[in-house]
Amino acid sequence: MTAGETLRGVLELTRPVNVIAASVLTFIGAFVAGGVTNHPVEVTAAVAATGLAVGGGNAINDYFDREIDRINQPERAIPRGAVSPRGALAFSVVLFGAAVVLALLLPWLAIAIAAINLVALVAYTELFKGLPGLGNALVAYLVGSTFLFGAAAVGEIGPAAVLFLLAGVATLTREIIKDVEDVAGDREEGLNTLPIAIGERPALWVATALLVAAVLASPLPYVLDEFGAVYLAAVVPANAIMLYAAYESFGNPAAGQSRLKYGMFLAAVAFILGRAVEVTGGIV
Repeated sequence: MTAGETLRGVLELTRPVNVIAASVLTFIGAFVAGGVTNHPVEVTAAVAATGLAVGGGNAINDYFDREIDRINQPERAIPRGAVSPRGALAFSVVLFGAAVVLALLLPWLAIAIAAINLVALVAYTELFKGLPGLGNALVAYLVGSTFLFGAAAVGEIGPAAVLFLLAGVATLTREIIKDVEDVAGDREEGLNTLPIAIGERPALWVATALLVAAVLASPLPYVLDEFGAVYLAAVVPANAIMLYAAYESFGNPAAGQSRLKYGMFLAAVAFILGRAVEVTGGIV
């Protein structure tokens, strides 16, 4: 392998798109909490720490999955020989170490969230990935916690707590629906996902019930006078799309989980608009 091929393989280990997406979510969490302009150093540290930790988590996931990937994903960096298993492990340790250093610049709550997330990222493949529901729940927590981490970095949780709940539960719902969609293939591979463990329709009912609970909590920033009517007007259609997606998944899981993504995006936009209106004094 040439140096260029190795460098490309190392970059692939991090999943750059996932790194960027998670970093953006952390920034949104800080913005929703109202701390972007007042705490630029903390926000920068939190965003960078998130990207490094997610990159490290993806790299170590590929390290643990290297034998399975030789069969299912032979084009990945380790199976094709671009990066050695030991090199991938060392790279993940470096990324995690850099993330820890940056996290130590933040308030104690952000440090606690970072510590929990680092353990979760390392433990996911080995301990949780094959457990029905628990693997889905851990993925959902990690997605939602990026918002919470960004807010904690600026010392103000506020409405970001509701965003954490809504994003986390919506992600959990989508993960369960995706498992229903993939149930035939997962059975052949011997996986024990939630739909396989309890049945497809019961799993969908669990996902729907969780989503309904999160949707019912979504008006809290308005009720608690954190955000105004613009937020409420934006989050209601987002909720409607997500609830319809859950209903649709009973007949067409592929369409349901795809539609749910749009609702999740609109929900995040609602929180951004809610904070933007507060920042601009109602101009936006």
